[in-house]
Amino acid sequence: MPHDITSPTNPRIKALVRLRRRRHREERAETLVEGFEELGLALSAGVAPVAVYHCPELARPGELDALRGYPSFDLAELVTVPPPVFEKVAYRQSPDGWLAVLPSVRTDLAALRPGPDPLILVCEGVEKPGNLGAMLRTADAAGVAAVIATDPGTDWANPNVVRASKGAVYTVPVVTADTDEVLAWLASRGIAVLAATPEASDPYTRLDLRGPLAIAVGAEKRGLSEAWLAAADQRALIPMHGRVDSLNVATSAAILLYEAVRQRSSAE
Repeated sequence: MPHDITSPTNPRIKALVRLRRRRHREERAETLVEGFEELGLALSAGVAPVAVYHCPELARPGELDALRGYPSFDLAELVTVPPPVFEKVAYRQSPDGWLAVLPSVRTDLAALRPGPDPLILVCEGVEKPGNLGAMLRTADAAGVAAVIATDPGTDWANPNVVRASKGAVYTVPVVTADTDEVLAWLASRGIAVLAATPEASDPYTRLDLRGPLAIAVGAEKRGLSEAWLAAADQRALIPMHGRVDSLNVATSAAILLYEAVRQRSSAE
């Protein structure tokens, strides 16, 4: 049954604020999703929210009815709050009146089912939630089978990862695992590794990116570790013609993923 919370000091409001911290997210196996579009994408993936907090004064007409069109929306508790309360729990600069508590996504490697001829993205040591989220958006658009994070500086349930991904964290399988485990998993399935590195001699456009493939990218400062470089079947160079010595990791991932998509489409 829908009900109202009118006080920003309500214990449930305080609990929402605590979910911004990784420790609390992991303890409760829950995360926050803010935004009508992001919540709609999660609902379209069949995710059932624990609770949805709605501020009618900030939301646009018709949005509530639109969200009620998803079967899993009716499984959630709907809580109405006024603007002062919503502004306390919102983490976006321009909130649109929608915030939901959702179960955290599964991130274990054993549960991953990549299917035949998969294209996988591996992100090593990426710390910024915005970069992880941006890579997820690209992965969703490119039809990537999974995104795997090794030695990450954040977690997939970070609200800013969810926000930057526009909710794609619920549409693309995501995994967190250590490097040795991931390399063994890839090798056991015959999935080749392409390492992005400025030390490579071959531009990415000259490489064969068809077939089962994991594209590995590292953070701008450190790049990929020696473990990934040593395990790579191919190393890819993204040519740089300006004065900047590296691209944003999300940009690099997008370039390589779409070259793989282009080659696969041409082969078909």
